[in-house]
Amino acid sequence: MTTTDSIQPNGRKGPLVTFVVACHNHDALVLRRCLESILSLSLSSADREVIVVDDGSDLCPMNDLMDMADSIVYVRKPEGGLSSARNLGITMAKGEFLQFVDADGSLVKFYYEHCLDVVRYNNPDMVMFAITNREVDERVGGMVDRKAMTGAEFMRSNNVSGKACGYIFRRDVLHNLRFSDHLMHEDEEFTSLLLLRCEQLYKLDVPAYFCHRRQPDAKRADKRWKLKRLDDTETIIKRLYRRADTLPHKERQAMQRRVAQLTMDYLRSIIILTRSKHLLEERIASLEREGLFPLPEKAYSRRYLMFAKMIKTTVGRNLLLMTLPIVGKGKLNIIT
Repeated sequence: MTTTDSIQPNGRKGPLVTFVVACHNHDALVLRRCLESILSLSLSSADREVIVVDDGSDLCPMNDLMDMADSIVYVRKPEGGLSSARNLGITMAKGEFLQFVDADGSLVKFYYEHCLDVVRYNNPDMVMFAITNREVDERVGGMVDRKAMTGAEFMRSNNVSGKACGYIFRRDVLHNLRFSDHLMHEDEEFTSLLLLRCEQLYKLDVPAYFCHRRQPDAKRADKRWKLKRLDDTETIIKRLYRRADTLPHKERQAMQRRVAQLTMDYLRSIIILTRSKHLLEERIASLEREGLFPLPEKAYSRRYLMFAKMIKTTVGRNLLLMTLPIVGKGKLNIIT
C-alpha cells in the first residue's frame, strides 16, 4: 500500500484520488490492462489510491499481478455483486475524489489528464467525461471548456449517461449514498441521486474512459435474465419518480426529465429484447398506475418527443414493435 494518512505538502490529508476497481473472474491480463492505465497517470504514489475489490472470483488474480502489489490495495470478499463491491471500495477509500473503473475498462491517459487538471485547479464536485468503445487517437483533439453548473442544472438540460465510470467526483458529496444491492442498472439510480448533490459540475467533451468490447454472454439470451433486468429498471424508475415528489422545484424538474428519459429507454428495451406486444401492454399498464405513462410530451430531444407521441397510441406501438427490433438493438442505453 502506497498511500498515507499523513498531511501532504498541499495540506491535504491522504491521496487526491481513490480508484475503485471491482473485478469478478476477470482474466489477469484484462485486469492488468486496467491497472496499468491508472498507474500510468501523472499522479504520484501519495496522490493516488488504487483499491481492487475482488468480488468472489474463483481464482485470485494477484498471483499474476505481484509486480503491482506495492501499488494497489487488494481485498477479496464473498460474491455479492457489483454494487456490494463498489460499496466496500467506498468504505475503504481515503481519497478526496473517487473514480470507479470496471476491471475490463481503462482510462485514456491523454484525455483523463485533462479531467485531473480540472480536479486539481477548479475545486469541482464532479467532472464528467465521455465513455467510448472505439479506439481513440490520444494525440488528437482537446477538450471543450464549459462553465461549472449544478448537477440539477445539468440534468434539466441534458440527457444523462448513468454509467458510474463516466465521472470523477468528490467523496464528501456522497454522505450516506450507496449503490443498491441486488439490482441491475444500479448506476442509473446512483448517478441520478449523486448529481443532485453536486454544486460544481464540469462536463468535458473528451473520451477519457475506454470500455473494451466484451465477449458475448450466453445469459443475455436467457428470458429470465432479460426479465430481471427489466424488472430492476422499472423498480429504479419508480423509486426515482417517488423521490422527485420530495425535491425542491428545480431539482424536481431535473429528476422528472431523468425519469422520462429512463422510462423511454425502458420501453424501448422491452420492445427490442422481447418483441412482445403482451408484455409491452402489461408494463405500460404498470407505469400508468404509477402516473408514469403517458410520457410527458416535452422537447427533451427530438427522438424522445417522437417516441413519446408514438408509444401512446396503438398504431404507434405496433409500428415500434415492427421497426425497433431491427434498427434499435445497437442503441440500447440501459441494457448493453
